[in-house]
Order: sequence, then structure tokens, then C-alpha cells
Amino acid sequence: MRTSSEVFAQKGYDRASVRDISAATEVSLSGLYHYFSSKEELLFLIQKTCFDTLLERLGEDLAGLESPGERLSVVVRNHVRFFADNMAEMKVLSHEADALTGDYKEQIADRKRDYVNIVRQCVEEILETPHEADGRVATFALFGMMNWIYTWYRPTRDVSVDRLGSVILHTFLNGISSPLPHQGKAVEEAGPHGTLLFDKD
Repeated sequence: MRTSSEVFAQKGYDRASVRDISAATEVSLSGLYHYFSSKEELLFLIQKTCFDTLLERLGEDLAGLESPGERLSVVVRNHVRFFADNMAEMKVLSHEADALTGDYKEQIADRKRDYVNIVRQCVEEILETPHEADGRVATFALFGMMNWIYTWYRPTRDVSVDRLGSVILHTFLNGISSPLPHQGKAVEEAGPHGTLLFDKD
């Protein structure tokens, strides 16, 4: 699935063929069809695996955390770390969201909705006076910051993944006008809901 994600990311789902995937994976066409029945099912499996992994990891990392600041920090770091390690999959999820049909589409929509709802709940816990519209806008603004890192982020040239998560979280919560926490130091930001910890890089 990783190699297939790279093929879809490079060529686009519509232009990529099963033969392209066969050549890239060095697996015969008949061998590939042992694992999936169609190109659409392969795309579904890629997206399903991504969302299932995100939901499982996030559930484990949020378990037992009560501080809104810590919970949102976990959301951002979980998301950024996963997609920094899976850039091709991230591009496929972003660009091929509407390529699935029927039951495949419904299953992914359900998982995506579950994930968005968890993130939105964590965002709204930060808001002093939560309002439905504000929570929705803030949540998708955060996704907008996180979901497009595959277009520009280069770990060999930019900051570490942990630092990237800290910068995104700090910018989302405080804007760019306030000083960023110093790299390599633990910085505590006191807010209306308690203490938010930026971990060491």
C-alpha cells in the first residue's frame, strides 16, 4: 500500500493504472489482484488504514488526559508525526478524497467524521466561550495548517517533526505576533484552561 500510495501521489489516482503499481511493486498483476479486487478497493484500503491508524493512536494518546492544552497538543503532534512519516498517503488523502464511490466512500466518510469530531471536541475545550460556528471554523483552520505540510515540509532542511508540531500548535493558539518557544527548551504557556506544555525537541 505504501508503494501504491507513492504511485497515486505521483500520477494521480485517475492516471495511475494497476500496471503502474505492478511495475513499481514488482508484483504481477495476478499477484496484486490476490490482495485487492480493483484499483478503487486499493485506494479505499489506503485511506482506511490511514484513518484507522490515526484514530487508534489518538485514542491511546488521549486516554487519561484531562488538561485541554495537553489534549490539543496530543492531537497536533499525533497528526503531524503520522503524516510526516507518510507524505504520499497524506497527498492521496488530500487529493483523492472524492474518488471513492458507494460503500467505500461511506466507510471513509464515517471514519473521517469520527476523527474530525474528536479534534473538534479538543479544539472547543480550549475556547473560553465555545460557539458551534467558532468551533467548526477553528477546527478546520487547524486542519488547514496541518494537512498541507506535504507540499512544503522537508525534514532535512526544516525543523524536526516535534518542533513542527510545536510551531503549528503555538501559532494556532497564540498567532505569529507572540514569541515562539525556544527550541530545545520546555515552555509552559498559561491559559484560561491551565498549563500547556511544549515538549523538548
